[in-house]
Amino acid sequence: MTTDSNASPTLLWNPSETFRRQSRLTHYLQWLAREKDLEFDDYQALWEWSVDDLEGFWTSIADYFEVIFHQPYRSVLSGKAMPDFRWFSGATLNYAEHAFRHAHPDRPAILFRSERHELIEIGWAELRQQVASMRAYLQSVGVSRGDRVVAFLPNIPEATIAFLAACSLGAIWSSCSPDFGVNSVVDRFQQIEPKVLFAVDGYQYNGKAFDKQGDVQAIREQLPTVEQLVLVPYLQAENTGEALPGCILWNDTFRADVPELTFDPVPFEHPIWVLYSSGTTGIPKAITHSHGGVLLEHFKYLAFHNDLHEGERFFWFSTTGWMMWNFVQASLLLGATIVLYDGSPGYPDLNALWKFTEEAGIHHFGTSAPYMVACMKQGLEPGRQFDLRALRSIGSTGAPLPPEAFDWAYRNVKEDLWLCSMSGGTDVCTAFVGGCPLLPVYLGEIQCRGLGCSMEAWDDLGNPLIEEVGEMVVTKPMPSMPIYFWNDPGKKRYLSSYFEMFPGIWRHGDWLKITSRGTLVILGRSDATLNRQGVRIGTAEIYRSLH
Repeated sequence: MTTDSNASPTLLWNPSETFRRQSRLTHYLQWLAREKDLEFDDYQALWEWSVDDLEGFWTSIADYFEVIFHQPYRSVLSGKAMPDFRWFSGATLNYAEHAFRHAHPDRPAILFRSERHELIEIGWAELRQQVASMRAYLQSVGVSRGDRVVAFLPNIPEATIAFLAACSLGAIWSSCSPDFGVNSVVDRFQQIEPKVLFAVDGYQYNGKAFDKQGDVQAIREQLPTVEQLVLVPYLQAENTGEALPGCILWNDTFRADVPELTFDPVPFEHPIWVLYSSGTTGIPKAITHSHGGVLLEHFKYLAFHNDLHEGERFFWFSTTGWMMWNFVQASLLLGATIVLYDGSPGYPDLNALWKFTEEAGIHHFGTSAPYMVACMKQGLEPGRQFDLRALRSIGSTGAPLPPEAFDWAYRNVKEDLWLCSMSGGTDVCTAFVGGCPLLPVYLGEIQCRGLGCSMEAWDDLGNPLIEEVGEMVVTKPMPSMPIYFWNDPGKKRYLSSYFEMFPGIWRHGDWLKITSRGTLVILGRSDATLNRQGVRIGTAEIYRSLH
C-alpha cells in the first residue's frame, strides 16, 4: 500500500484562538491543572498521559463529569491484561440517570423530522414524563434488571424513550432498523431471548411506504420468549393493531398518573445494550457493552472530540441498526439536543439533509463518507443554498473520507468549519481516532488518537510504525470494549475476533498510518486487502478508484 509521506500536508482549517479557548477540552485542561496539579504543553502530551496512566485518566473523567456512583468503586482497573480486565469494581450507577441532569425547561431534548412528518419538538419535561410512564409500563409487565427489551423501530423519538425507560430499570436494550429482513432481525434478537418487543407498523423511505406488519408478525412468531408486543402506529396514525392480535398500542401504555422517574443502580459492568456485527461466517456477533464503560467513553468523546456543548443540537444520520444511533443518544448526557431524521438522505434530492440542517439549526452535522462523496459528485453547494450559520462541525465516519471530499466540504459547505473525520467501530461504540478542537485539519487526515486509547500501527511482527502503514491495534484496555459476546462460551468468538493475531493486543482489522505529526490516515480494512506484487492495496484506495 503506497502513501506519500514526503508530500507537504495541505492545511484546510486552523481553530481560532476563541474556538480553542471556548472548547470543552480547554476547560478540562484547566480543570486538570487546578484540581489534579497536571499541566500539559499540547494535545500529544495530554494523550500520552491518558494512555500511560489509564487509572488516573479515567478517574479524572468520572470526577470531571461528576458521575453519580451510588456505591463507590474499590479499584479503577483490575486485571490490566486484555481481555481479562475490569473497570471500577464495586461501583453502581445508571446511564439513564445522567441523561436528565442537564434538562432545561426552555430548550428541546429532541428534534425530529421525517419524510412524512414536519419538524417535531419534544421538551425535556415531556421526555422525562414519557420515559417515566414507559418505565412504569415495563415494570407492570414484569420487566426487571437483566431482561432484554428489543426494538424493530426507525430513528424516531419512541426509540429513544423506550431505550431510556429500559435502561432506567437495568433492562438490556437492542434494536434493529425496519429495513432489515425478517431473518436478519431474528438472527440477532433470537440470541438474546427478549421479553418485550417494540415494533413499528411501517415506514416511508425515498417517497415510498413500506407496510411492515407482516414482518412484525413473522418476527414475533420466531421469538418465543417475547411476552409483550408494543406497536407504534407510525405509517398509519389511525392503526388499531387489528393485524397483530395481542399487541398493545404505544399510546395505550401511558398512564394518567405518571410516577416520578427513578433509576435503578446497577453494577458498572452491567450490560446496557447488545449491538451486532456480522462476521464472514455464522450468525452476527452479539456485542455487549456496559453501563459504566459506555457512559465514561461517551462523556469523553462527545465533550472533548466533538466539542459538544450544553444546549447545542447534535445530528448524525443513522438508523437504529447502526452504532451511531446509540452514540447520538449520549448527546443528552451533556444537555444537548438529539436531532433525529427518518428517511432517505437523497429524497427528494441530496439537499434534503442540508435543508434539514438549516431548519433545525444544527450545530454538529454527522454523516457517512459515501454521502459526502455523493454530494461532491453532484456538485452540491449547500453553503450557498442554505443558511448554515449555526453549523460548527461536520462529522464523517462509516468509511475512509477521501481527500477530495475534505476539499469539497471546505469549498462548498463552509470555510470556517471543523471537519471531524473519525474511525472506530460497533465493537467499542465509539471512535478510536477523530477530532480535536485544538488542532488543525489537514487534507485527507484524521486529527488525533482519542484520549485513553492506546492505539498504534504495527507491522506483522508487532513493531510500532510511524509514517508507514500497519495493522491498527489497541495495546491497553478501554472502558467501552465489550464485556463479552452474548452466548459465547469461553469467550471463543470474542478472542478470535480481536486477540488472535497478537495475543493480549486488540487488533481491529484496519490499515492505519500514523504520521510524524500525530495525524492519522485510515486505508480501509486489513482483512480485505489485495496484495499486488508486494504492494498492499486497501479498500480506501479501491473505493477512490471507483469514485
